[in-house]
Amino acid sequence: MADQNPGIYSIGAVGRMLGVPPARLRTWEERYGVVTAERSDGGHRLYSRDHVEQLRFVARQVEQGTPPGDAFRLLADQLGQERWLTAPHAEERGLLIMLAERDPFSAEFGEYFLRTEGYGTVLAFDFNEAELKAEERSPQLAIVDLLIPGGTGTELCEALRQRGIGRILAISTLESRDEALAAGADAFLQKPLEPLKLVSTVKDLLGASAYLR
Repeated sequence: MADQNPGIYSIGAVGRMLGVPPARLRTWEERYGVVTAERSDGGHRLYSRDHVEQLRFVARQVEQGTPPGDAFRLLADQLGQERWLTAPHAEERGLLIMLAERDPFSAEFGEYFLRTEGYGTVLAFDFNEAELKAEERSPQLAIVDLLIPGGTGTELCEALRQRGIGRILAISTLESRDEALAAGADAFLQKPLEPLKLVSTVKDLLGASAYLR
C-alpha cells in the first residue's frame, strides 16, 4: 500500500543529510532539471524521500570524481529504465586539482575546462570542506577563491601549504595579488576567469608533470 503521508524535507535538511551545500542543490536543479523539488505556497523547495535518494546517488558519483552533468545523465538514464545501477568507482584520471570555490557556477565552469584537458578534479565550497578534501585526496594543485566562506582564503592557502599541497593558484574578484602571494600562493588570477588563461596557468604551475596523462 502506498504511503499516504510521505515525508517532506526542506533544502536545508537535504543538504545536511547528504553533506551538500543548499546552494549546490539549487544549482543542480536549475542547471540539470533531473531532480526537481516541488514548491510550497510560500515558494520553499519540498523534497520527497525519492528526491533525497536520487540526490544521494548523484552526490556519491560526484564525490568519486564524476562531473555533475555526467552524474545526472546517468541518473536520468537509470530513472528512465526504472532501475538503479551500482555506482562505479571513478577511474584514476592522472593529476588531481582541487577547486575551493564559493560559487558553484564558477566551480563547475572551471571544472569543465580542466577535465577537458585531462585533469581529475575535486570541488570544495567552504574552508573546512577544502581542508578535508585536501587531506583525503592529496591533490597536486589547489585553486583557492580568496573569498571562500568559513575562513579567509589566505588562511586556506597557508593551511594547504602546510598540508603539503605542492602548487596553489589563488583567485578572487578583488585585486588581492599581494595578499595571496604573501600567504603562500604560487600565482594569482583575477575573476572572472578566462578559460585559456586558467588552463595555461595550471600547466605553468605543474610544469613538465602537467603533460603526464
